[in-house]
Amino acid sequence: MSTPEAKSFSDLGLCTPLIKALEDLKYETPTQIQAECIPPALSGRDIIGIAPTGSGKTIAFALPILHRLWDNPQSNFALVLSPTRELAYQISAQFEALGAAMGVRSVVIVGGEEDRVQQAVRLAKKPHIIVATPGRLHDHLNSTKGFSLRQLKHLVLDEADRLAIPRERSTYLFSATMTANVTKLQRASLTDPVRVDVSSFKYKTVPSLLQYYVLCPLVNKEVMLVYLINSMAQNTIIVFVRTVADAKRLSIVLRTLEFQAVPLHGELSQSQRLGAFNRFKSGKSNILVATDLASRGLDVANVDVVINYDTPTSSKDYVHRVGRTARAGRAGKSILMVSQYDAEVMLRLEMALERKLELYPTEAEEIALLKERVYEVGRVARNQIKEDDMSQNERRKR
Repeated sequence: MSTPEAKSFSDLGLCTPLIKALEDLKYETPTQIQAECIPPALSGRDIIGIAPTGSGKTIAFALPILHRLWDNPQSNFALVLSPTRELAYQISAQFEALGAAMGVRSVVIVGGEEDRVQQAVRLAKKPHIIVATPGRLHDHLNSTKGFSLRQLKHLVLDEADRLAIPRERSTYLFSATMTANVTKLQRASLTDPVRVDVSSFKYKTVPSLLQYYVLCPLVNKEVMLVYLINSMAQNTIIVFVRTVADAKRLSIVLRTLEFQAVPLHGELSQSQRLGAFNRFKSGKSNILVATDLASRGLDVANVDVVINYDTPTSSKDYVHRVGRTARAGRAGKSILMVSQYDAEVMLRLEMALERKLELYPTEAEEIALLKERVYEVGRVARNQIKEDDMSQNERRKR
């Protein structure tokens, strides 16, 4: 779909409180996905929005929902299904920021350590916007007295299965990629949707992203990582790893070397994960060491560099990882660490992306000077993890 380019949000026909909120939040010009989605959404059409990570999809569906809420205020007006707890909190915060002057009430309904009774109390207060993960939403639909979706006017889906919801509502389906699962969701839940696809091919990186690789033997990966981070210590960096063990170990190594690093992985409690994410987002720590699962849906505006410590096994994973930087037109940098076992994977990745990664310049002498210290710190980190695991096992036995 193509619409005339909107030079400002006021060109899109949004209500005055939203225009004022956007000005206060320093949003000046709509992105392509926002400019093309908002007008048909305001007219009541279902939407399929396909756009790269970081292109402003949340605002693209939040603004038309809040505009229509301003015209017709009611409780349980919109439901947003989120694939992760962290993303749910971010979406809710976006609704509350944009709708603050309108008195918008948003609640987050997610699993994990969240207290169901407290969630039920919040639902009983009749919020306008509900942001939920599918499992916990299902629990409340089955067990929370008086809670239903019968009045729902808007539904936003993100990697969610079909739910029993009313026919008279608008549905917005947003994704970074148009996969087979998204197509199934379209058939299951949308009526004559407007399709807005601003991604020119299946797995795309944005033009403002500079993409590099470094070659390093597997045995020296920790040394190379420390060298890279040391060379860009003032930047905000996300290091992606494949396993929880790597996230634990590397965060200890980096902290021991006096870098401000925090881990984000699936073995952390919900409060620990939110604490780590908020510490990174606020700038108290400038390095986040994260697994793919724990980091899904992260929304941090100013990430300068993404380092792939482990080579992603698919172009889809690569695009989602590097999409944490170079967001909303900003410049960014990604570095892929390639060992002697990863060359073939990198070649397949380049073929899928239809572009060659550039070799990142390094100084062999500086790397050599780091080896002894990093090896020693790595050994200490491994021992610390073993001791922590043994202590946890002892506590479980008691």
